[in-house]
Amino acid sequence: MAAAAQQPPTHIMDPPSVHGAHADGVSPSVPGLFTTNPPIRDALETETSRLQDETIEECLPFLLTGEGHDYRNAHGIPHLYRDRHVKFLQKQLGNLPSMFKSADPSRPWIFYWCLAGLSLLGEDVDSYRSRLIETVRPMQNETGGFAGGFGQTSHLATTYATVLSLALVGGDDAYEVVDRRSMWKWLCSLKQPDGGFQMAVGGEEDVRGAYCAAVIISLLNIPLDLSPDSPACAAGHTGLFSGLGEWAKRTREEYRQSRAWKPMAHTPSAPWDASRSWILHIDPFRGRSPALSTHDAPSTRVATWHGLHTDVPRPVRYLHVPRLLSWLSARQYAPEGGCSGRTNKLVDGCYSHWVGGCWPLIEATLNGPEGPATEPADHPPMQANDSFFSRNALIRYILCCAQDLSARGGMRDKPSKYSDAYHTCYVLSGLSTAQHDCRLVSARADETMMDGDVWTVSPLVQDDQIFDEEDRVGTMHPAYAIPQHKVGDCQKYFASKQGF
Repeated sequence: MAAAAQQPPTHIMDPPSVHGAHADGVSPSVPGLFTTNPPIRDALETETSRLQDETIEECLPFLLTGEGHDYRNAHGIPHLYRDRHVKFLQKQLGNLPSMFKSADPSRPWIFYWCLAGLSLLGEDVDSYRSRLIETVRPMQNETGGFAGGFGQTSHLATTYATVLSLALVGGDDAYEVVDRRSMWKWLCSLKQPDGGFQMAVGGEEDVRGAYCAAVIISLLNIPLDLSPDSPACAAGHTGLFSGLGEWAKRTREEYRQSRAWKPMAHTPSAPWDASRSWILHIDPFRGRSPALSTHDAPSTRVATWHGLHTDVPRPVRYLHVPRLLSWLSARQYAPEGGCSGRTNKLVDGCYSHWVGGCWPLIEATLNGPEGPATEPADHPPMQANDSFFSRNALIRYILCCAQDLSARGGMRDKPSKYSDAYHTCYVLSGLSTAQHDCRLVSARADETMMDGDVWTVSPLVQDDQIFDEEDRVGTMHPAYAIPQHKVGDCQKYFASKQGF
């Protein structure tokens, strides 16, 4: 392995013969991009580069010969093992073994991952409504917000996951679980003088808080006025969204000046990694304030205001778009086709969402609202090569490498890893993004409006579609990461709730 890593062959394997040929006898054909090492290679060998070489060698058999798959179509793409993945997620919503005790504070996340994943796989999750209500109601504290478990402290991350879970199962009974008045008071207590949000009272302040708060506020139609005792009032803020965009821009600049742009001899590319904190989605477990940490997981800077509480052109005020595009596009690798979390990190299935899910928001920001369509011809079919990222490459990685091929089912980080609910949810979310065309038809003109954006999400029509139509998953709202109609139902219900 060491010798191969130092001098990788120009061509790892010959083109495939007939392994898992198409049902009509056509041999699978895999583009050369997915059969060889990258054409450009850094001469400096490090532990990181060795791990990257090993990952490439690990993925290539799945990309090239369909290792472990019984079927591949004419493009070398296997089926989505839908039934296996459904059973895996259903099992995760049942009684879990004792090893999951340490995950007790993360129970709302397990609910969200499983319910969102099942929805993307075409399952009706309404049947989980009563069980979810019974489980999460005791997790709501009188002071507002939801904890990870009974008797624990309310936290924005678990509140976000709980609210999304309730929206997924839908129904008046689920919506009414939320005490909106106490939620408002609690959110006001988290709003900080600098414009950001703490994750919990007295806890850390970072970009996860901004995104989670924005989703909760906009889904539940929480009034924006701050309570007089909010820590932000003394600084002159009057609303929950007041100063949020400026805070995000300021923390980016602080991070850039303090850490990210200082050359590092052992990682020459590190100065360019500052933009990793500009990614539009969040990893709830790993995101940190860019002014305080250089953690490798993506954080949110744009979804907080883009598509949630402001008009589309405005995010450009807070972003250096060329740097964002340069960094984000470099997160998709070849030959793997999947995405990584930052420079010098390995491809990981979950970044199919954290990175891949950013592109619809970016494209909407750059293109602007399209206006209402009166005829289908107003929106010509979009092709894969119209996108900023390679949709086909991401689909190839997901279906070839990110499916657990055992009877266990579920989706995984990479072939050497086991499946789990977290990766199953976000890999499927990334697959949905790659398979669908998301367009912003119109955007709200006033940031005080809660539900003014109009998105269309439709199957992507491609002349060179590489996956079988039966393997298309459901649609997902690009800002909320749950099905679009679930967002609409929830917002419609709470739109009638003026005040408390």
